[in-house]
Amino acid sequence: MSTAHFPLHDETTAPEAARPHLESARRRMGFITTLNAVMATSPELLAGYNALAEQFMKSSLPARAKHVVLITASVENGCAYCVAAHSTLALRSGLEADEVTALRNANPLRDRALEAVRRFTRVMVAERGWAPQEEVDAFIAAGFTERQVLDVVLGIGMKTLSNYTNHIAHTPLDPAWQQQEWTPDR
Repeated sequence: MSTAHFPLHDETTAPEAARPHLESARRRMGFITTLNAVMATSPELLAGYNALAEQFMKSSLPARAKHVVLITASVENGCAYCVAAHSTLALRSGLEADEVTALRNANPLRDRALEAVRRFTRVMVAERGWAPQEEVDAFIAAGFTERQVLDVVLGIGMKTLSNYTNHIAHTPLDPAWQQQEWTPDR
């Protein structure tokens, strides 16, 4: 039985250093996600995660490809919270329902470029960054750049922080994500 209990903080209960990050999250999302509420126990984790998320959204990957990275990494890591959250956000941003379903089921995508992103992300996570050179070459041959190889690494790093936090904290799913609830095969 675990003795760890991760509180769900808000701007009044979080450590002082986490409060501005929670206020920013509320402004950005309209609410404080339970992920941010858990992360607030470590202001540095919350700040780091939010900084990585901001940088990843600025990265050179096309918008649809960013969603592919976030969902694929979360599926590969078996993170029910992040798959539900990113599925919801991907659908809201215009990714097709059949594409989101394929990602959630770890199935190939029809779109050649998005499939290259999915495959490269999956290999990177599964191989803990030791992607075979032919996988890197295939990603670049699909029209991506060396910069975008590293942008995928950035997205995976961001998801590693949240996926691992959710695993150990058993973060409850926000109502906003519940329609896309997902259970890993593990």
